[in-house]
Amino acid sequence: MFRRKLTALEYHNPAGFDCKDETEFRNFIVWLEDQKIRHYKIEERGNLRNIASSDWPKFFDSCPFNGKERQENIDWLLGLAVRFEYGDNVEKYQNCKPMKEANDDQKPADPLINLDSDNPDFKAGVLALANLLKIQRHDDHLVMLKAIRILIQERLSPEAIAKASQSKEGLPVALDKHVLGFDTGDATLNEAARILRLLHIEELRELQTKINEAIVAVQAVIADPKTDHRLGKVGR
Repeated sequence: MFRRKLTALEYHNPAGFDCKDETEFRNFIVWLEDQKIRHYKIEERGNLRNIASSDWPKFFDSCPFNGKERQENIDWLLGLAVRFEYGDNVEKYQNCKPMKEANDDQKPADPLINLDSDNPDFKAGVLALANLLKIQRHDDHLVMLKAIRILIQERLSPEAIAKASQSKEGLPVALDKHVLGFDTGDATLNEAARILRLLHIEELRELQTKINEAIVAVQAVIADPKTDHRLGKVGR
Protein backbone atom coordinates (compact mmCIF):
# COMPACT_ATOMS: atom_id res chain seq x y z
CA MET A 1 0.00 0.00 0.00
CA PHE A 2 2.87 2.38 0.82
CA ARG A 3 4.50 1.85 -2.59
CA ARG A 4 1.14 2.11 -4.34
CA LYS A 5 0.61 5.55 -2.83
CA LEU A 6 4.06 6.64 -3.98
CA THR A 7 3.34 5.31 -7.47
CA ALA A 8 -0.05 7.04 -7.60
CA LEU A 9 1.62 10.31 -6.65
CA GLU A 10 4.21 9.73 -9.42
CA TYR A 11 7.17 9.72 -7.03
CA HIS A 12 10.37 9.07 -8.98
CA ASN A 13 11.58 6.10 -6.89
CA PRO A 14 8.66 4.29 -5.20
CA ALA A 15 10.36 0.87 -5.02
CA GLY A 16 13.69 2.08 -3.65
CA PHE A 17 12.49 4.71 -1.19
CA ASP A 18 14.21 4.32 2.19
CA CYS A 19 12.75 6.47 4.97
CA LYS A 20 15.69 5.58 7.23
CA ASP A 21 18.06 7.48 4.95
CA GLU A 22 18.05 11.01 6.39
CA THR A 23 18.87 12.81 3.13
CA GLU A 24 16.33 10.85 1.12
CA PHE A 25 13.71 11.37 3.81
CA ARG A 26 14.22 15.17 3.82
CA ASN A 27 14.15 15.36 0.03
CA PHE A 28 10.93 13.35 0.05
CA ILE A 29 9.27 15.74 2.52
CA VAL A 30 10.30 18.73 0.41
CA TRP A 31 8.93 17.02 -2.71
CA LEU A 32 5.61 16.31 -0.98
CA GLU A 33 5.30 19.92 0.17
CA ASP A 34 6.26 21.45 -3.17
CA GLN A 35 4.30 19.12 -5.46
CA LYS A 36 1.31 17.82 -3.51
CA ILE A 37 0.52 19.25 -0.09
CA ARG A 38 1.52 22.93 -0.42
CA HIS A 39 0.78 23.66 3.24
CA TYR A 40 3.14 26.67 3.29
CA LYS A 41 3.33 29.57 0.88
CA ILE A 42 6.20 29.32 -1.61
CA GLU A 43 8.18 32.07 0.12
CA GLU A 44 7.83 30.24 3.46
CA ARG A 45 9.36 26.96 2.27
CA GLY A 46 12.99 28.10 2.27
CA ASN A 47 13.87 26.61 5.66
CA LEU A 48 12.25 23.29 4.74
CA ARG A 49 14.10 23.15 1.44
CA ASN A 50 17.43 23.65 3.19
CA ILE A 51 17.84 19.95 3.93
CA ALA A 52 21.50 20.32 4.90
CA SER A 53 20.67 22.61 7.82
CA SER A 54 20.97 21.26 11.34
CA ASP A 55 17.77 23.17 12.15
CA TRP A 56 15.76 21.26 9.53
CA PRO A 57 14.02 18.93 12.08
CA LYS A 58 12.72 22.02 13.89
CA PHE A 59 10.92 23.24 10.77
CA PHE A 60 9.64 19.77 9.95
CA ASP A 61 8.26 19.43 13.49
CA SER A 62 5.87 22.25 12.70
CA CYS A 63 4.09 20.15 10.06
CA PRO A 64 0.31 19.58 10.51
CA PHE A 65 0.85 16.08 11.91
CA ASN A 66 3.82 15.08 14.03
CA GLY A 67 3.76 11.52 15.32
CA LYS A 68 6.35 9.79 17.46
CA GLU A 69 7.53 7.50 14.66
CA ARG A 70 8.89 8.65 11.32
CA GLN A 71 6.82 6.03 9.49
CA GLU A 72 3.67 7.41 11.11
CA ASN A 73 4.50 10.88 9.78
CA ILE A 74 5.11 9.56 6.28
CA ASP A 75 1.89 7.51 6.23
CA TRP A 76 -0.18 10.50 7.35
CA LEU A 77 1.45 12.91 4.90
CA LEU A 78 1.02 10.40 2.05
CA GLY A 79 -2.65 10.02 2.88
CA LEU A 80 -3.05 13.81 2.86
CA ALA A 81 -1.17 14.08 -0.44
CA VAL A 82 -3.36 11.40 -2.05
CA ARG A 83 -6.48 13.24 -0.90
CA PHE A 84 -5.23 16.54 -2.37
CA GLU A 85 -4.16 14.80 -5.58
CA TYR A 86 -7.63 13.34 -6.03
CA GLY A 87 -9.28 16.66 -5.19
CA ASP A 88 -7.20 18.47 -7.82
CA ASN A 89 -7.83 15.81 -10.51
CA VAL A 90 -11.30 14.42 -9.84
CA GLU A 91 -12.21 13.89 -13.50
CA LYS A 92 -8.92 12.11 -14.17
CA TYR A 93 -9.41 9.54 -11.41
CA GLN A 94 -13.19 9.04 -11.68
CA ASN A 95 -12.78 6.98 -14.85
CA CYS A 96 -9.88 4.89 -13.54
CA LYS A 97 -10.52 1.19 -13.03
CA PRO A 98 -9.40 -0.38 -9.75
CA MET A 99 -6.02 -2.08 -9.97
CA LYS A 100 -7.63 -5.41 -9.10
CA GLU A 101 -9.79 -5.30 -12.25
CA ALA A 102 -7.23 -3.77 -14.56
CA ASN A 103 -4.36 -6.11 -13.63
CA ASP A 104 -6.18 -9.22 -12.45
CA ASP A 105 -3.85 -11.51 -14.44
CA GLN A 106 -0.79 -9.93 -12.83
CA LYS A 107 -1.98 -10.45 -9.26
CA PRO A 108 0.89 -11.91 -7.20
CA ALA A 109 0.46 -15.47 -6.00
CA ASP A 110 1.66 -14.57 -2.52
CA PRO A 111 -0.62 -11.99 -0.80
CA LEU A 112 2.21 -11.09 1.60
CA ILE A 113 4.70 -10.20 -1.13
CA ASN A 114 4.14 -6.45 -0.70
CA LEU A 115 3.76 -6.52 3.09
CA ASP A 116 5.55 -3.64 4.82
CA SER A 117 7.07 -5.14 7.96
CA ASP A 118 8.05 -1.69 9.26
CA ASN A 119 4.49 -0.39 9.25
CA PRO A 120 3.35 0.64 12.77
CA ASP A 121 0.10 -1.31 12.38
CA PHE A 122 2.06 -4.43 11.48
CA LYS A 123 4.32 -4.03 14.53
CA ALA A 124 1.31 -3.51 16.78
CA GLY A 125 -0.31 -6.65 15.38
CA VAL A 126 2.81 -8.74 16.04
CA LEU A 127 2.98 -7.45 19.61
CA ALA A 128 -0.72 -8.19 20.22
CA LEU A 129 -0.33 -11.72 18.85
CA ALA A 130 2.77 -12.29 20.99
CA ASN A 131 0.88 -11.16 24.09
CA LEU A 132 -2.02 -13.46 23.21
CA LEU A 133 0.32 -16.44 22.83
CA LYS A 134 2.31 -15.39 25.94
CA ILE A 135 5.57 -15.03 24.03
CA GLN A 136 8.31 -12.96 25.67
CA ARG A 137 8.66 -9.47 24.23
CA HIS A 138 11.72 -8.53 22.17
CA ASP A 139 13.00 -5.20 20.88
CA ASP A 140 12.95 -6.58 17.32
CA HIS A 141 9.37 -7.34 16.24
CA LEU A 142 10.66 -9.68 13.52
CA VAL A 143 12.26 -11.88 16.18
CA MET A 144 8.89 -12.09 17.94
CA LEU A 145 7.25 -12.93 14.62
CA LYS A 146 9.69 -15.81 14.13
CA ALA A 147 8.92 -17.09 17.63
CA ILE A 148 5.20 -16.93 16.83
CA ARG A 149 5.75 -18.94 13.66
CA ILE A 150 7.71 -21.62 15.52
CA LEU A 151 5.06 -21.86 18.24
CA ILE A 152 2.24 -22.19 15.71
CA GLN A 153 4.10 -24.82 13.70
CA GLU A 154 5.01 -26.91 16.74
CA ARG A 155 1.92 -26.57 18.95
CA LEU A 156 -0.98 -25.23 16.91
CA SER A 157 -0.68 -27.26 13.72
CA PRO A 158 -3.50 -29.76 13.02
CA GLU A 159 -1.10 -32.64 13.75
CA ALA A 160 0.01 -31.17 17.09
CA ILE A 161 -3.58 -30.47 18.16
CA ALA A 162 -4.67 -33.98 17.19
CA LYS A 163 -1.77 -35.50 19.13
CA ALA A 164 -2.53 -33.39 22.21
CA SER A 165 -6.20 -34.38 22.04
CA GLN A 166 -5.42 -38.08 22.19
CA SER A 167 -6.29 -39.45 25.60
CA LYS A 168 -3.69 -41.58 27.34
CA GLU A 169 -5.18 -44.75 28.70
CA GLY A 170 -3.37 -46.59 31.44
CA LEU A 171 -3.88 -49.59 33.67
CA PRO A 172 -5.95 -49.19 36.83
CA VAL A 173 -3.86 -48.79 39.98
CA ALA A 174 -4.76 -50.11 43.43
CA LEU A 175 -3.71 -47.22 45.66
CA ASP A 176 -4.01 -49.22 48.85
CA LYS A 177 -1.17 -51.50 47.70
CA HIS A 178 1.32 -48.62 47.51
CA VAL A 179 3.06 -47.70 50.75
CA LEU A 180 3.07 -43.93 51.30
CA GLY A 181 5.84 -43.89 53.92
CA PHE A 182 4.10 -41.34 56.12
CA ASP A 183 0.67 -40.68 57.53
CA THR A 184 -1.12 -37.34 57.32
CA GLY A 185 -3.83 -38.48 59.74
CA ASP A 186 -6.49 -38.06 57.05
CA ALA A 187 -7.49 -40.91 54.72
CA THR A 188 -8.41 -38.53 51.88
CA LEU A 189 -5.08 -36.68 52.10
CA ASN A 190 -3.22 -40.00 52.21
CA GLU A 191 -4.94 -41.08 48.98
CA ALA A 192 -4.14 -37.75 47.29
CA ALA A 193 -0.51 -38.06 48.38
CA ARG A 194 -0.27 -41.56 46.85
CA ILE A 195 -1.65 -40.24 43.55
CA LEU A 196 0.83 -37.34 43.49
CA ARG A 197 3.71 -39.69 44.24
CA LEU A 198 2.75 -42.06 41.42
CA LEU A 199 2.44 -39.15 38.99
CA HIS A 200 5.86 -37.91 40.05
CA ILE A 201 7.36 -41.35 39.51
CA GLU A 202 5.81 -41.46 36.02
CA GLU A 203 7.37 -38.08 35.17
CA LEU A 204 10.76 -39.27 36.41
CA ARG A 205 10.51 -42.36 34.19
CA GLU A 206 9.69 -40.21 31.15
CA LEU A 207 12.63 -37.96 31.96
CA GLN A 208 14.96 -40.94 32.28
CA THR A 209 13.76 -42.27 28.92
CA LYS A 210 14.53 -38.93 27.24
CA ILE A 211 17.96 -38.82 28.89
CA ASN A 212 18.73 -42.31 27.60
CA GLU A 213 17.63 -41.32 24.09
CA ALA A 214 19.85 -38.24 24.24
CA ILE A 215 22.86 -40.33 25.36
CA VAL A 216 22.34 -42.80 22.51
CA ALA A 217 22.06 -39.93 19.99
CA VAL A 218 25.28 -38.32 21.26
CA GLN A 219 27.14 -41.61 21.23
CA ALA A 220 26.04 -42.21 17.64
CA VAL A 221 27.81 -38.98 16.68
CA ILE A 222 30.99 -39.09 18.78
CA ALA A 223 31.61 -42.82 19.33
CA ASP A 224 34.91 -44.02 17.83
CA PRO A 225 34.86 -46.87 17.07
CA LYS A 226 31.15 -46.63 16.41
CA THR A 227 28.84 -49.17 18.01
CA ASP A 228 25.86 -50.54 16.13
CA HIS A 229 23.66 -51.35 19.10
CA ARG A 230 21.06 -52.96 16.80
CA LEU A 231 23.53 -55.59 15.59
CA GLY A 232 25.66 -55.78 18.67
CA LYS A 233 28.73 -55.06 16.56
CA VAL A 234 31.68 -52.73 16.99
CA GLY A 235 33.46 -51.40 13.96
CA ARG A 236 34.74 -48.39 12.06
